[in-house]
Amino acid sequence: MITAQAADKSLDIQGKDFLTLADFSKNTILGLVQKARKMKNASLLGKDSKSLNGKILGMIFEKPSTRTRVSFEAGMIQLGGSALYLNSNDLQIGRGETVADTAKVLSQYVDAIMIRTFSHGMVEELALHADIPVINGLTDLYHPCQALADLLTIYEVKGRLEGLKLVYAGDGNNVAHSLMIAAAKVGMNLTIAAPPGYEPQEKVLALAKQFGKETGAEIEVVNSAIEAAAGADILYTDVWTSMGQEQENAERLEIFKSYQVNAQLAAAAKQDYTFLHCLPAHRGEEVAADIIDGSHSAVFQQAGNRLHAQKALLSELL
Repeated sequence: MITAQAADKSLDIQGKDFLTLADFSKNTILGLVQKARKMKNASLLGKDSKSLNGKILGMIFEKPSTRTRVSFEAGMIQLGGSALYLNSNDLQIGRGETVADTAKVLSQYVDAIMIRTFSHGMVEELALHADIPVINGLTDLYHPCQALADLLTIYEVKGRLEGLKLVYAGDGNNVAHSLMIAAAKVGMNLTIAAPPGYEPQEKVLALAKQFGKETGAEIEVVNSAIEAAAGADILYTDVWTSMGQEQENAERLEIFKSYQVNAQLAAAAKQDYTFLHCLPAHRGEEVAADIIDGSHSAVFQQAGNRLHAQKALLSELL
């Protein structure tokens, strides 16, 4: 259970980077979730804190975005700050200027950097050389901001995190990786169901299992979606073809077809299961339309929670 006190005391992450949830303790993660709940309630009452008055967030995008860009930009504005959209095509980074030099220059202008890109190594290099917090808005390895919003959503819907069974069916990608770390950190059981050859990376699985030993969470990877879904509290999926994999689309549609979240898969879950998807969704591919648009779906609540989770994160880092 998340205590109310968790949101009222400092989480001691001011000035730190946010690259993966693996870097943070269970208490810090739960504290961010609770702070996000309080900030969401305040926002709904029109009582947003202006704690980031005068602060500027620089947002670097190598990948296009809807939720990441709008939620971070809106969040900064609501907290009294501002955000700068920096398309990688408009920057010198990667076109002659090193990542290190870009980090040092941007550190003179803005108070934090959020970057959404392909290479996780690039984000690590940016953080290494920046004098300000760097936030991973998405890489090919991790998507920690999404996982933080997912925890908030699950807590709102289920009233707890610890001991729940979360089942993710589909590609063992960055979303799956961050879910593994997040679940293990907070004591939530997670089963990833992925086709052979498309499982999450072994190093991430080993890390999640290590964290799971500390919280009692069981983290496993299987190949059968229908077996994984048995008794699930939450069913979760993502697109089968991510940005940069478009040439594999036809092949992936065939390989992943038995991993669709549909009525048959949902029948194996608990009667009060919740469906989640990080969006954008391809109805008729990874999820049937009647599932994502049905009464068990919380995907738009989940999308909205990106804003509140990131506001909590920004307010703590800055």
